[in-house]
Amino acid sequence: MTDTLNPAAADDLAATLAHALQFNGRKRYHQADSFMAQFVAEHLVRQLEISGYVVMKKPPAPWHSTPPTGLKRSAEG
Repeated sequence: MTDTLNPAAADDLAATLAHALQFNGRKRYHQADSFMAQFVAEHLVRQLEISGYVVMKKPPAPWHSTPPTGLKRSAEG
C-alpha cells in the first residue's frame, strides 16, 4: 500500500501544535496555558506559510475490522 501525502490544513496543523505545547503524551503540562498554546501554534503556522513551507499529512489509518471468530449462527435464530 502506498501512502499518498496531502498538504495539511492550517487548522489541523495549529491544533496539533497547540496539543503538543500542552501535553507530553497523555500527561498535561500544568504550566501550559491553552490560550497561549493556541496563540503560539497559530503564529507558528503563519510563519511557516510565509516562509514557504508546506507541511504534508498522511491519510488517516484505515479502520480495523474485527477478525472472524469462527462461530456460525444457527438457521433457526
